[in-house]
Amino acid sequence: MNIVREKVIEALASILPIFVIVLLINFFIHPLGGTVLTAFVVGTLIVYVGLAIFLIGVDTGIGPIGTHLGRAIAKSGKIVVVVGAGLLLGFFISIAEPDLMVLAQQVSTVTGGTITTMTLLVVVSLGVALLIAIGLLRIVFSYPLYKLLTIVYVILFTLVAFSSPQFIAIAFDASGATTGALTVPFILALALGAAMMKRDRQTGESDSFGLVGLASAGAIFAVLVMSVLTRQSELRGELPMLELESGNVLLRFLRGLPEQARGVAIALTPIVGIFLLASALFIKLRRQELFRIMVGVAFTFVGLVLFMTGVNYGFMDVGALLGAELAGRDNPAVIIVVAFVLGLVTILAEPAVHVLTRQIEDVTSGYVKRSAVFLSLSIAVGLATMLSVIRILVPDLTLLHYLIPGYIVAIVLMYRTPKLFVGIAFDSGGVASGPMTATFILAFAQGAAQRLPHADVMIDGFGIIAMVAMAPLIALQLLGLVFKRRSQPTREPGGSESVPEGSMDDGPVGAAAMTEGGGVTMSEASTVAMTEAGAVTVSAVDGEVN
Repeated sequence: MNIVREKVIEALASILPIFVIVLLINFFIHPLGGTVLTAFVVGTLIVYVGLAIFLIGVDTGIGPIGTHLGRAIAKSGKIVVVVGAGLLLGFFISIAEPDLMVLAQQVSTVTGGTITTMTLLVVVSLGVALLIAIGLLRIVFSYPLYKLLTIVYVILFTLVAFSSPQFIAIAFDASGATTGALTVPFILALALGAAMMKRDRQTGESDSFGLVGLASAGAIFAVLVMSVLTRQSELRGELPMLELESGNVLLRFLRGLPEQARGVAIALTPIVGIFLLASALFIKLRRQELFRIMVGVAFTFVGLVLFMTGVNYGFMDVGALLGAELAGRDNPAVIIVVAFVLGLVTILAEPAVHVLTRQIEDVTSGYVKRSAVFLSLSIAVGLATMLSVIRILVPDLTLLHYLIPGYIVAIVLMYRTPKLFVGIAFDSGGVASGPMTATFILAFAQGAAQRLPHADVMIDGFGIIAMVAMAPLIALQLLGLVFKRRSQPTREPGGSESVPEGSMDDGPVGAAAMTEGGGVTMSEASTVAMTEAGAVTVSAVDGEVN
């Protein structure tokens, strides 16, 4: 029962801030109306129940599947198996990611079906699978992460120069949406499988960071390539606004259940089928354990169906309506402040961020406090959402005006900050852009773009997930620089060096030790790897994932 209570609290913490903010706006700034407010309350309740059940399913079903498959891959000891598994599992698990489903459905809705939901899901999943395979090869051959990321992002921004503006925002939004509660445990299990094949366990564990960040880059690459190949430069879109008649709110949700159930079943079936086949041939699980995992898969299915139904039939509609109404007010400061507060509270309520802050505190043995990480992340994401809304309000201000200097700063920081923080920062981009960002905040931005005559929903309505995903890249690497500077010894008047208490120079701190080049080597004790659903502990002694 502990896991049930934990996931119920996690889901409540994720959704409660949005719910409270909407109620405050309804009562004190702009009344939504009885029917619309009812749709929001019912939609929020369904999203909450669905998210809680889904998180339980991930922990008891999808997570163990990823763990068992990761162990089986590691036991093979063959690079071909690792890369092949990365391609296959990366593709199918990405298709089932709920955040990506939401984004793909929004793109399909806005474009009137010109880009279908399945088209975007398949394209993004192909890109994710490709970069996961490349990332696994990087781990096996110990190629530096910061060098590979530099090459990847140079290629991406070269593709940007040849891509349609309508696709650029969708591409970078997909990078944040593709790494969620379903994909991250699998990606980390694959990274562990590759790391366990290396003779040098210390560098192997350290190299296991960064694969999530590379998977996110794969999503960007795939959508930009699609733009270049299809040459759809005149793609236009419009966001249908919420229209409800009194008394049909619940019926609207019930009508949406079969469609969402069909889509979720199609998405989950391949990955479950691969696991059952592997279980029969290689893994050989006991019946009781296999039964528990399949019960967890059933929880995942039910939770995902409820989550997607609540999101698509009330929750996101109200977000879009609210964004449109606030954008139409005479004072633009209202929507700017609301956007900042939404980003601020969303990141504080995101369960995976709590895991991330614990990870950093453990790695630095408390030298970098959780409060400092929370403060830097919350301010960064609040600013990201605020800047996204300002971009919608100001004509001729584009997403690239933010992304190009932002990623230049992030890439430059890679060469200065401790290397462990590079992997954590790029992995955490998907953590910040959690389910509330991919649903309510995205719809909020699209509603604002729909209302303003100079804005284009296709160009200006997307991009807010991209901004939220970029914020940790800069914030956490800056934090790593501060940590590096504070941990360096200071020279006293007599010529001797004074080492700050609790610094890395006292020896291994937590699970990390600073190298002379400013990098970080993992100790053989353990390293805690962040996931969106919880923490995965990698034991260097027995090679197991708990």
